[in-house]
Amino acid sequence: MNEETILLPSLREKEVELPVINEDLLEQLKAMMLQSQQFQEMMMMYKCAIREVRTKAEVLNDEMSVRYHRNPISSITSRVKKPESIAQKLYKKNLPFTVEAIMTNLSDVAGVRIICEFIDDIYAIAAMLAMQDDLRLIKIKDYIKYPKPNGYRSYHMIVEIPVFFSKGKTPMRVEIQIRTIAMDFWASLDHELKYKKNIDQEEEEAIAAELLFCADRIAETDRIMQQIRMKLDGVEEKKSEDKSEIIIEG
Repeated sequence: MNEETILLPSLREKEVELPVINEDLLEQLKAMMLQSQQFQEMMMMYKCAIREVRTKAEVLNDEMSVRYHRNPISSITSRVKKPESIAQKLYKKNLPFTVEAIMTNLSDVAGVRIICEFIDDIYAIAAMLAMQDDLRLIKIKDYIKYPKPNGYRSYHMIVEIPVFFSKGKTPMRVEIQIRTIAMDFWASLDHELKYKKNIDQEEEEAIAAELLFCADRIAETDRIMQQIRMKLDGVEEKKSEDKSEIIIEG
């Protein structure tokens, strides 16, 4: 291969594309789901699972605020997949359109996104969540150490958390995405552009190149900001040590 040849990632990554279902069929499936009592109960259960995970993250953030005088978590958002997205995933996996198939085979119906200020906060929050004995860690994908070809960076966890309902305890799966503010800004723009229509091949490649360039610059900025914060922490620690020595000598 010529050394000057550069292979650019497509805006529409093939591995995440969902199959196109006939529009009439999709509407029928959506209506069927929305009218199903079982489906409504399932969606309620996923929303409750999200609430449990959010509470855990908020508690950790409050603790860190008191212990270290700063909040590692900038914001928390969440969502439950739309019926049409669930239908498309079931169709892609050749699974029946049932509540049982959804809860058994899909791990990202419920999603929580945690936005941190610094990279080391991401790993600290992930480790603290994984240590909690009522939360079972199922899968990790570290797209920060190993970014996707298009430049996407984030830390993904699939967890299972028990939720207590009137009929007993039910383990529910939730996907947790943890990323910095800069990573989230990039991912939001990338997601928006992926679903723009009427983009020809040349425009797509140009945008993909620009996004990849931005992703690398953002990653470098995150690393520099991390180093600056560590230097500031070091200065604060030295000041505290100096004050302690003065008090002791006095």
